[in-house]
Amino acid sequence: MSISEITTLSLPELLLSRAAEHPDRDCIVLEGERVTYGELEVRVRQVARSLVALGVEPGDRVGILMANCVDFVALMFGASMVGAVGVLYNARFKAREIAHVTVDSGVKVIITNDITEQHTNYIELLRRAIPELVHDKNQQPEPRETAFVPFESAPQLRVAISLGSSSEQGFLGREAFYELGDSCAPEEVEQRRGKIHVEDEALMIYTSGTTAMPKGCPLNHIVLQHAGVVGGVECMGLQPGDVMWGPLPMFHTAFIQPLTGILHVGGTYLSMTHFDAGAALEMIRRESATLMFPAFPTITMQLLNHPAYTASSFAAVRVVLNVGPPEELRAMQERMPNTVQITVFGMTETGGSAAMCKPGDSLALRSNCSGRALPGNQIEVRDPDTGATVSTGATGEIVVRGRGVFAGYYNAPQKTAESFYEGGWFRTGDLGSLDDQGRLTFRGRLKDMLKVGGENVAAVEVEGFLATHPAVNLAQVVAVPDEKYGEVVGVFIELAPGASANEQEIIDYCRDEVASFKVPRYVRFTKSWPMGATKILKSELRTRLWAELGIS
Repeated sequence: MSISEITTLSLPELLLSRAAEHPDRDCIVLEGERVTYGELEVRVRQVARSLVALGVEPGDRVGILMANCVDFVALMFGASMVGAVGVLYNARFKAREIAHVTVDSGVKVIITNDITEQHTNYIELLRRAIPELVHDKNQQPEPRETAFVPFESAPQLRVAISLGSSSEQGFLGREAFYELGDSCAPEEVEQRRGKIHVEDEALMIYTSGTTAMPKGCPLNHIVLQHAGVVGGVECMGLQPGDVMWGPLPMFHTAFIQPLTGILHVGGTYLSMTHFDAGAALEMIRRESATLMFPAFPTITMQLLNHPAYTASSFAAVRVVLNVGPPEELRAMQERMPNTVQITVFGMTETGGSAAMCKPGDSLALRSNCSGRALPGNQIEVRDPDTGATVSTGATGEIVVRGRGVFAGYYNAPQKTAESFYEGGWFRTGDLGSLDDQGRLTFRGRLKDMLKVGGENVAAVEVEGFLATHPAVNLAQVVAVPDEKYGEVVGVFIELAPGASANEQEIIDYCRDEVASFKVPRYVRFTKSWPMGATKILKSELRTRLWAELGIS
């Protein structure tokens, strides 16, 4: 299959075409699960029939909240097969964030299980987010029944499903869910599948930005495959039967990108429910991984620093993809003598990578720049104030358009309008420069954003949440460099008159209500703010905290 065929294949067609060719080949391998292409097809069709029986229509939202597992993949493709849109919840979200995504996206069905990541109980999180789930108000629905009792806290939601090993009050169980599918004729699924267009929305991923809560990024079938297939073949050198190791969460484009690439060549994807460096090294060796997609130095350095790692640990691995500062990339490359490391530039809005290096590039290029725009994409650098294109080598805002770029944010027309220039150029909010060969170098962030262990954190979201603390009058978030996570959250707080609080109280308040990567690492209290003409000078706050911590 040629690269151009991604414009004619939907996600389910991509999977089904490979299952027809390689039914007995391993498709997904986790620590305790292994499914072939043929077995995955069976599970995907089971999901599709059950969703139809539940009354899910084309365009309906199906929420998926769970740790990495085969069920996640089956649900994602099963929803897509009947024209529904899978809403992928960040598995690290807390109840308030889950509630926001559920209401904002209009999820009709939400599905979870009892497989845990970092001991997170998703059943209890959903009960906190949707209080009605505490009560057994949802009796087992009849096939095709759509008149479920609505949830006051989430008006579009009709049923919550748990694919766990035990029954849960308020949730439709695994056995009942799959039994519903028996009432749906396979022909109806086929009819639905035949009506899918590659420009239809397939998945929606919520990402943090410069708004108070995460916003939905609807991604169509083309965008979801572009980085994985085009980038995979053109830059990573994907070959038939390749084995890709990638431990990243399945709700992330850094999972979907390599997965679609591996499906394109009929290869095998190695994943993990919970990342453990020792177990990962053993899996890479045992399964003879040929490619690695850790993406972030936080993960790669744990592998390289593990006692079991040797220079021959990645002997079969041709290419590994990482992002990070040039010094860190060079240091990691030195310790992987048998493997070529490449880097990229991208984000959720571009379905993953928008630009990539190639293995044939020099070490200097692979460490210092993000390569050229993928075929089908275009990248420019513009003055963020005027929108004018800057000269070669000059720094400005990176803007992207093309087959691998989304069309706009869900339910946010104003935000979408602010995020695009005329002609479909998406404003990334990142700073960079282009050389005379069209190679992109990342120079920092224009938006008031942090990147914590690969996750976007909007300063305004954390600031807005801290404002709900009764002792907080005003909070301002700044980024603090961190060896493990790249950046962590630091916050300056002005207490309300007569109020008192300490650092640990503020941290504990956040820890119970927001995702762990958003929780402040450093809390400092202030009675006055460094001011410019109209706003607080965060640069001075940042300098103050960095100096205190001995960071240059």
